[in-house]
Amino acid sequence: MAAAQDAYPNKPVHLIVPYPPGGTGDIVARLLVPAWSELLKQPIVVENRGGAGSNIGTDYVAKAAPDGYTIGLFDSALAINATLYAKLPYDAQRDLTPIMVVGKGPLVLVVNPSFAANTLAELLALARAKPGSLSYASAGSGTPVHLAAEMFKTTAGLDIVHVPYKGAGPAVTDVLGGQVPMMFSVPGTVRGHIASGKMRALAITGARRFAGLPNVPTFAEQGVTGGEGSIIIGFTAPAKTPKAVIATLHDTLAKALASPEVARRIEELAYEILAADPERSARIVKEETEAFARVVRNSGVKAE
Repeated sequence: MAAAQDAYPNKPVHLIVPYPPGGTGDIVARLLVPAWSELLKQPIVVENRGGAGSNIGTDYVAKAAPDGYTIGLFDSALAINATLYAKLPYDAQRDLTPIMVVGKGPLVLVVNPSFAANTLAELLALARAKPGSLSYASAGSGTPVHLAAEMFKTTAGLDIVHVPYKGAGPAVTDVLGGQVPMMFSVPGTVRGHIASGKMRALAITGARRFAGLPNVPTFAEQGVTGGEGSIIIGFTAPAKTPKAVIATLHDTLAKALASPEVARRIEELAYEILAADPERSARIVKEETEAFARVVRNSGVKAE
């Protein structure tokens, strides 16, 4: 057994991305794979297994052999789904073990440029003056951007109406068209629209401003604290994967992240690189799960 572990890896590793190709998670995975594969001295084969809010791909990883040859990408959906879904085919705490939380990223609140509010303070005043009259778009019920808006609503004491879409693309289209006045988004999805003036950014989550949108103030700067959503991203493996194998995966991934070019591109996607060790990663996932559980329960949102 020890000899087998010492030989790891001696064949290709399969990396399950629980989303269709082209999303931010898929981009992060494919960005890291070349250097990670080289350091592991084995190919890492990316497989997209999307569906059910990431649960199909995540369940596949949870039920895979705990030998280090099937690993998975995860994001905040892992933390959200634990409460959002009444019944899951896996238990994230029991059936998975984190390899690394790679990074944590902010979310930006954007509005159509024709919207009456030019600042967060003006938005708050408008929403409070006309409860229930304003709406916001999201990439779908239970998504991180939806729950970020729910956290904002609760913290700021607002009554604004949720308009869910099937993905970020249609939501962005309707905010651009003025059918819905605002939405939360990952910065990478809307940065071009902000730069062109087709969207106006009012605030960004996080402890400090995002370098890619340096003129957008944080919520905290504008007096709104305690309800700021963010997104984590990382990699996980089936529970009971040997610690030596997890250590090999983590250490090689950390070296891949240390490449200035890789780090630059990850940061361009609006992630602060954490490169958390497995123990810290487990704590982060647990904390995120507990935080989102409160939002899911308070908002009453249920999986579609």
